[in-house]
Amino acid sequence: MNLRYHYLFWKMALYLIEQKHYRILNLSQEQDEIWFESTVLKDPDVIRLRLKDLDWGSWLERDIEQTVRNADMIRKKLRKRNMKMKNIYITTYPPVDGAEGMITDDSHVGKAAVESILIDESTGKETLKQDTLFSDGDWELPPEVLEANVEWMRRSAVNASAKQAKRDRELFEKGKPFFTYLFIAVQLIMFAILEMNGGSQDPQTLIKYGAKYNPLIIEGEWWRLITPIFLHIGLLHLLMNTLALYYLGIAVERIYGRIRFVFIYMLSGIAGSFASYLFTSNLSAGASGAIFGCFGALLYFGVLYPKIFFRTMGFNIIAVIILNLAFGFTVPGIDNAGHLGGLAGGFLAAGIVSVPGNRRIFRQFLILSATVILIGVFYAGDRQSAPSEWDINTVNGVAQEKIADEEWSEAEELLNEVIETGTPNAETYFYLSYAEIKLGKTDTAKDHLRSAIEKRDDFHEAHYNLALILIDSGDREEALKQARKAYSLNKNEKKYKKLVDELEGAS
Repeated sequence: MNLRYHYLFWKMALYLIEQKHYRILNLSQEQDEIWFESTVLKDPDVIRLRLKDLDWGSWLERDIEQTVRNADMIRKKLRKRNMKMKNIYITTYPPVDGAEGMITDDSHVGKAAVESILIDESTGKETLKQDTLFSDGDWELPPEVLEANVEWMRRSAVNASAKQAKRDRELFEKGKPFFTYLFIAVQLIMFAILEMNGGSQDPQTLIKYGAKYNPLIIEGEWWRLITPIFLHIGLLHLLMNTLALYYLGIAVERIYGRIRFVFIYMLSGIAGSFASYLFTSNLSAGASGAIFGCFGALLYFGVLYPKIFFRTMGFNIIAVIILNLAFGFTVPGIDNAGHLGGLAGGFLAAGIVSVPGNRRIFRQFLILSATVILIGVFYAGDRQSAPSEWDINTVNGVAQEKIADEEWSEAEELLNEVIETGTPNAETYFYLSYAEIKLGKTDTAKDHLRSAIEKRDDFHEAHYNLALILIDSGDREEALKQARKAYSLNKNEKKYKKLVDELEGAS
């Protein structure tokens, strides 16, 4: 074959690598056939360059059939639903028995579509100029080409491919893990502290050390959106999150670098805590929101580098996210609001800082602006919501905190509003009666204790408090009845037995 076509073969290879961002999938041992894959979302997905002088159309027909079968195998390997491929033959002359029918039509096997193109001496230049993929390239060939020219072009293409592979590897080597190990150490230390001070599954211990607890957040303890990231409820919870953080944290820290990783991890954790605060009233803690934020950061990496993402870890990451969310929606007790909040927070945080070396200022500014607006909308909406719109457990928790701080009037006002316009439960009436007793409003307190008992007849504290009020009002017979009921419900409480004995002795 004329050296000019060897030169064209390697020139096209260099063009595809440098200008169109294709990577070499396979280079034949004879170096006369190269398969390329696109590294960006563009058609065709795969290109094959074949350098060969064609003699007969029968060989071309068989080769196209085999190429189409190979294309469908590659499609399955790349896990693509559909795939387009360009199959290019570079030859001095077309087959002597013609090849027009085979070249002009697309061939299909399964969901792989293959377009075959013939580049020869008579039509090669015009064919390339008319093809949208090659139309902006310079395909003028020198009248005389030496072997040194071919070798120079070959080396240029091979070196460009090597540099491309190096750049791909460097995407996963932006930073050496440090903060991942630091965060793991902090959560292990905090777990030990919880266990030594009441236990990691004790609600009061968790609240004391900073778990997400809506009533206290409403009272102004916003730092509880941060501290839950480092607390865990039980050994299994700690082990699962530590293992997930080890694998995901290292990956994200390598891709984004140390400082960006800290920003992503912390913002994701806060977003997860905030989402949990907005949509669930349960006491919660754990690094799950921040860990899902790592998933979100990897998804954003997939937006920037979709081909590399799906070629390396993309399908596994998406499968694990779907599995975890499905598990969270079907198994009770899992804070899926925190998971979704962390996932969204991680994606947005990664969009704000982006991957090192991939600065997209306008996009980053838009994501930052959208994040600020979303936070503002949710925060304003939460601040404007009336107590009657809160979850009843949150209302009772806030009232309990106000009573603990001896804010009797504030507790009374809060609980009366919920009773009038919300959905109170037995605890709501009980806490209201307690505040009213402290304010000297024993008549209304008596009525509210009866309301608490109507809603929950096994509420022994309500029976006991009602007995005390009835004693003060002179109704000792009814007081004894209520005291006996309280004692029958909880015989371990000595003050119940003492009150019963006193009333029976007096009667």
